[in-house]
Amino acid sequence: MSTAAGIRRAASRIRWFWREASGEATYDRYVAHARAHDPEAEVLSRREFERQRTDAREGDPRNGFRCC
Repeated sequence: MSTAAGIRRAASRIRWFWREASGEATYDRYVAHARAHDPEAEVLSRREFERQRTDAREGDPRNGFRCC
């Protein structure tokens, strides 16, 4: 494996890890799931998706109390 190929592979893995750790890949999975189950259904925008996700996370008492 050449050095350039190794660097690209490492960068790809770092990008994958970062997207998974930050939750960014969650929206992509949501869109893929929604399209697979009903291609005609309207998909939430990223902003709407994140708003619902945040509201659900903060409204769940098992996740603790958020004061601010």
